[in-house]
Amino acid sequence: MLRETPALAADGQPYRVITLRNANGVVVTLMDWGATLLSARIPMKDGSVREALLGCASPEQYTEQAAFLGASIGRYANRIANSRYTLDGKTVELAPSQGQHQLHGGPEGFDKRRWAIASQNPTEAVFILTSPDGDQGYPGELQAKATYRLTEDNRISIEYRASVDKACPVNLTNHVYFNLDGNQTDVRNHKLQLLADAYLPVDEGGIPHDGLKDVANTSFDFREPKTVAQDFLSDDDQKKVKGYDHAFLLQAKGDASKVVANVWSEDEKLQMAVYTSAPAIQFYSGNYLDGTLSRSPQPYAAWQGLALESEFLPDSPNHPEWPQPDCVLRPGEEYVSLTEYQFTAL
Repeated sequence: MLRETPALAADGQPYRVITLRNANGVVVTLMDWGATLLSARIPMKDGSVREALLGCASPEQYTEQAAFLGASIGRYANRIANSRYTLDGKTVELAPSQGQHQLHGGPEGFDKRRWAIASQNPTEAVFILTSPDGDQGYPGELQAKATYRLTEDNRISIEYRASVDKACPVNLTNHVYFNLDGNQTDVRNHKLQLLADAYLPVDEGGIPHDGLKDVANTSFDFREPKTVAQDFLSDDDQKKVKGYDHAFLLQAKGDASKVVANVWSEDEKLQMAVYTSAPAIQFYSGNYLDGTLSRSPQPYAAWQGLALESEFLPDSPNHPEWPQPDCVLRPGEEYVSLTEYQFTAL
């Protein structure tokens, strides 16, 4: 189902909101601005319905928040140090968007664009976007496609595809935040399992310097389920960024049939499994959510949502030595990244 809002976006057109439904009663809403995931309402065992995603009260409010709630991120998710990289002997200067660094594709990233609706049906929506040569400093024209599917086994499946006419690093993700309690509670009381043997320490600006580190005997070891709160802020790597905001190199190594993470609500009545073809996941514990517009009159506070963003490791264009596939997409190749979030009421 497609509806248009009375409120108009920056381009003078209404926001277009799409609703997906499956036979189990799961309802997912999306909009074309930022190819954004707005809501996922999950039927519970007791007959109630629980909202699993953070979001704003209306589509136009999404342009008033800086947390990238539910948005499609591109051309390059996460940070590129000093907004530059060198490829094939040439240095490329990008538009900075967080101090001197580029975050999430630049000041006018894909989250701040209207994506065209290519097709839609009751369980699927396809959005497309053209990014011109020089967009945010990136070389060449890029064609992107985002396909959202709601499956009968309660998965939100998100597939990003892209092609380029000049070599360019590409790293698309969705920046959805979850709170499986269904309201504005502290997600540090959620239980998390993250099947990763290594994580990437960063400085106060979120930039990696010293390479990957083994999770064993650190607060970053989520290979067995534990609450986010258990080891929260217990070491310097966390204290630098006010909690968890780090990339984890996944055991699955791009096998999207394998679970890479599990999350449980505080009451353990809703569980979410994560699958991805991406090599890494950025686990962000919502450290800077304070003041972000919510669906209620009360804005979100820090730690009221967590993100599990599928991606290449941050600053990968400057670190070809890292043990993951090449983040550079070349003409004639296709970038494909699939991530699925599967909900189970317990």
